[in-house]
Amino acid sequence: KGLSEHYGLSVGNIFTGAGGDEIIELIAKLFFNKEEEVVISRHSFIRYEMAAKLMGSKAIVVAMKEGFKHDLTGMAKACTEKTKAVFVTNPNNPTGTYSTKEELCKFLKDIPLNKAGLKPIVVLDEAYFEYAFLEEDYPNGLDFLKENSNLIIFRTFSKIYGLAGLRVAYGFASEEIVDYIERTRPPFNVNRLAQIGGTAAIEDNEQVVKSLELVNEGKEYLYKEFRDLEIEYIKSAGNFILFNSSPYKGKELFDALVREGVIIRAMDEYELPDWVRVTIGLCEENELFIDKLKKIFSRIRISNKE
Repeated sequence: KGLSEHYGLSVGNIFTGAGGDEIIELIAKLFFNKEEEVVISRHSFIRYEMAAKLMGSKAIVVAMKEGFKHDLTGMAKACTEKTKAVFVTNPNNPTGTYSTKEELCKFLKDIPLNKAGLKPIVVLDEAYFEYAFLEEDYPNGLDFLKENSNLIIFRTFSKIYGLAGLRVAYGFASEEIVDYIERTRPPFNVNRLAQIGGTAAIEDNEQVVKSLELVNEGKEYLYKEFRDLEIEYIKSAGNFILFNSSPYKGKELFDALVREGVIIRAMDEYELPDWVRVTIGLCEENELFIDKLKKIFSRIRISNKE
């Protein structure tokens, strides 16, 4: 009810899950079958491909465009009569890039019909929506829901609201799709505490504003430090930044920073062995990260001079 009032949508267009992972799994169990295909982007959230394989579906992986952006045109062209679903992360995890309103609109129109004479399901993962929605050309998936009955959108309380431990996410879809999901999901998947926490959080605009300010300030600080250190990075619409770990491999830099008391994320499982992802933290945490990064990189420079 709280989500319905907040977004101005019918309860029949809304469903919940115990985190985004469960929603992905619910969609897979409900719609995916053997001999069918699921289109995903390379370097996007790894759970999509895992969910497809779990149900025996074939994952069709489409390469990204330059700048680590989804190639939505390529993803639409990759759809065949066997395609059951397409996953689009916006903004994308782990690259932080996003697809624009124009790109998403064209993509939804260009997707061909499958063997059932229907457009494949488009799953729009907006887990980091709140960090990106102020970008001028960033699309709000809800604007496309009414005209696209094949669209499923989901968001989470785990990111900007800081409720990852409660495991609560929510989604939007046509009443027909929501009805199918409600028949499939476990009856007690979102516990009472998570419901109370989510209901309170959705109206806590002060938390969202503070988090956005903190992330945006930290982002600009890290961008500047990366430029000063001549480190390649990708501008992000999320609360994290993907940057090149050269001259180290990503796992090597991860290990070196762990020894200094700082944890980042190596990207080997995303097929990005020369990149790492850092989450933007408090001011003092960002400064500590940069201090330790400079210390580690100075070893290379000293070694090269010798």
